[in-house]
Amino acid sequence: MASEADEGHEHLIDGVRYKLKGIIAVDQVLPYLHFLDQERKDQIKQKLITDGDRAAADLLIDTVIKGPHEKGWFRAFIDALSHGGSELAADYLTKPPRPEEEAENDMYVELIRLLAPSLAGMKTTVVCELCFSDELLTADDKERILAETNNYGNGRGAQELLKRIIRRRPPWFSEFLQVLLRAEERAVYCELTGTPPGELQSRERCLYGSASAAVGEPSSPEKAEISLWDYQMEVAKPALEGKNIIICLPTGSGKTRVAVYITKEHLDLRRAEGKLGKVVVLVNKVPLVEQHYAKEFTPYLKHSYKVERVSGDSQLKISFAKIVQRNDIIICTAQILENYLERATSGVDEGVKLSDLSLMIIDECHHTQKGEAYNHIMMRYLKQKHKNKKLKKEQKEIVPLPQILGLTASPGVGRAARLEKAKEHILQICANLDASQIMTRSLRDFKREPRKSIQTVEDKKQDPFGDVIKRIMHEIHRHAELNPTGDLGTQVYEQWSVQKERQAAKEGDRKVRVCAEYLRQYNNGLILRNTIRMHDALSLLNNYYEEQYKKKSAPDEEQNIQITDTERFLFNLFKENKKELEILAKNPEYENESLSKLRTEILKEFSSRKQARGIIFTKTRHSAITLNQWIEENPKFDDIGIKPAYVIGGGDQSDVKPMTAAEQKDVLKKFSTGEVNLLVATTVAEEGLDIPACNFVIRYGHVTNEIAMIQSQGRGRAEDSTYTVVDVKNSGVAEKECVNEHREDMMHKAIEKIKALSQADYDKQITEYQLQAIMEIRVRQNRQKKKVMKNVNPAAVKFSCRHCNKQVCTGEDISIIEDMHRVNATVDFRKLFIQRENSSLQERLVDYETNGIIACKDCGQPWGSMMMFRGIELPCLLVKNFVVNINTENISKCSKWSDIPVKFPAFDYNEYASRVIEIDSDDEETN
Repeated sequence: MASEADEGHEHLIDGVRYKLKGIIAVDQVLPYLHFLDQERKDQIKQKLITDGDRAAADLLIDTVIKGPHEKGWFRAFIDALSHGGSELAADYLTKPPRPEEEAENDMYVELIRLLAPSLAGMKTTVVCELCFSDELLTADDKERILAETNNYGNGRGAQELLKRIIRRRPPWFSEFLQVLLRAEERAVYCELTGTPPGELQSRERCLYGSASAAVGEPSSPEKAEISLWDYQMEVAKPALEGKNIIICLPTGSGKTRVAVYITKEHLDLRRAEGKLGKVVVLVNKVPLVEQHYAKEFTPYLKHSYKVERVSGDSQLKISFAKIVQRNDIIICTAQILENYLERATSGVDEGVKLSDLSLMIIDECHHTQKGEAYNHIMMRYLKQKHKNKKLKKEQKEIVPLPQILGLTASPGVGRAARLEKAKEHILQICANLDASQIMTRSLRDFKREPRKSIQTVEDKKQDPFGDVIKRIMHEIHRHAELNPTGDLGTQVYEQWSVQKERQAAKEGDRKVRVCAEYLRQYNNGLILRNTIRMHDALSLLNNYYEEQYKKKSAPDEEQNIQITDTERFLFNLFKENKKELEILAKNPEYENESLSKLRTEILKEFSSRKQARGIIFTKTRHSAITLNQWIEENPKFDDIGIKPAYVIGGGDQSDVKPMTAAEQKDVLKKFSTGEVNLLVATTVAEEGLDIPACNFVIRYGHVTNEIAMIQSQGRGRAEDSTYTVVDVKNSGVAEKECVNEHREDMMHKAIEKIKALSQADYDKQITEYQLQAIMEIRVRQNRQKKKVMKNVNPAAVKFSCRHCNKQVCTGEDISIIEDMHRVNATVDFRKLFIQRENSSLQERLVDYETNGIIACKDCGQPWGSMMMFRGIELPCLLVKNFVVNINTENISKCSKWSDIPVKFPAFDYNEYASRVIEIDSDDEETN
């Protein structure tokens, strides 16, 4: 008979089953479930093979709950989850996340899943290595991803990587974004953040800010002589003595100026000693290369030393080794240096060695964690450092290594919930940078702290606009006989709708599939309704319906596209309720309370100051644009002289026009001159904008981690500045801000505990962390060598239209261009689709361009795009638009080509072009 404790644990596991099913890495957890016999493990393994991850996880949970239970089984289960790459699942059973934290994580997970098809082109191997180094992936994860990549192609590996990354503990998403930037995967970064590719440069350039605006800092960059204030000289002292250190100073305190001073002193000393000096300044954002070059290092050092900058956007990157040889100071992105270090190691091409450098400065060094380019570089450094110890014992010549200088405003606390773990996190960063000390200085005596307030929002009792949307959703539930999990208007519901659509596509249930798609859009409307105006949320829904109508209209009037009864029902349902929604959207009585709070804060700031200048941070590009429109259209704001503008990122999304680099630069210039005095911005403006000091900052319904909090507070540098957090329903920002304040305090205490260590104790702990990191790398490399995967025969793969289930082609019809684009060049396939113009898709590359979309001739479901490749027009397929069947078994989740274990042949251009020419010749002879 089960004990009360056992029953409690069973109920606990079952209560969070819906969450566990999506985050348990079954293949990694099973080996640690020692209390299960082999027969039951084999059953779960078979379920994994036949039905996929969620079904296998569900069976695993059933098996664990059912028992029989040995003493300590629950603890053993948690340990198995922790050791099996499922720490987040273990957290749900021990210290579950707050609802707001869970909602935020669910949003990021869904974002990855939705955008997975467009992320397949990433450099999977590079990103995987960076993620592993940053502890975003386990050794098993890495092993599987690299095996998938080696055996099935880059896209398949990318899909495996994304599947595994979303199981990690928060804040995995922000860390993954940083990995992408270190890997110079700017296109993928832009897709996930909504940042326009051309504007990413401006965004990154803004991340540093103006050091000359720091309180009490010298502001004469044209002078050749550099003078530091006492607090700056104090933190620089160990570096001037040649020691490896981390300098941790608040935003705006002139860390880069200190680095310039140290660089000059270092080079002067090397020159005086008759030694070659070579300084490389590493940054994690492309625009920071130009900013550091133009505003800091060149003005002070160009008279004495050769300074050059290289980034992924620069032609100089192809001759980076020569640039290093010919200059004294090189400012570059970390990935470029890593690439050339790898070249030197492999001996394939001319590269760069660490021994070529005498000083390496690492900006934003808190990113020197597993999975990032910074860490790859420093792991090379640490390996050589420990090799040097052996060489020294053997009385052999050691390999010289550069001095290391790390710069950061906040090392953060990582995932730490306790002070001891925060200390370990910071010590790990110190170890990664081989820092002998972390140098800090409180600037509270010099720096003005902004006045801070949090404006909470009570739930509005009446929400007729939201009620109408919910009524529509309930009608769809009844029509499709659906029983959703999660409250309407939440991320949990959105996740359910996405999963339901995938399941219905797999099962060929056309009614449920299309209803799930519509439900997700209505749910999104409910979420947006809590942030922006009702008519803005309605506009989004209306645009979606117009897109669906457009799908059902063929360019050729003779072609009849099917419209099902369910589609007619959905069209009519929106049409029947649209008028009521339009009326309600015009009634200010029902506007959300968050907007009212924001209006009050803006009016207060501009009414109480002679010259107000502020930034409103919001979560999405769409909310930034609509909030800016709301401010522009409000006469009260105009009456008191508010001149707003927005700054956003961008991407290839049709609902929001991306902002070009020139447009962003123009807005920032107007803000700096006062022509614009209120900036509505996404995170593009969060870190280090080089603009005049603001006197107020408002975070509207969007709070991330303690590092972002510190940075956004740093934007308000003027006298008597304020920092306000305005809550938004279901966002949980008030709670998150309190957590971040606690984490910031914990970070400072952890740093003080580290500084209180004796040098001997500090050195011992640092050495242990370093040796552990080196050993982990060796273990991963050895495991990777043992992994082998098999390919599926292309003939065994069949593709059907995701909407109407019509079989379209087999894997034998597919070929691949540039290891990225899957095309079907067969004559029979061309008979199955229609073409439509797509003005939003204008992607031009070296040898090909895409123009227009292809859609199912029967139902209008998009299948992909037409692609012009070296003079040949080819249909390029998006696998997410099809149901994929392998050996008579449908794949439930196939959002990327990398999901399919098939190596497609390369497109034979010569053979195809010759065939086309022959056909054209035959036609000419006939005519």
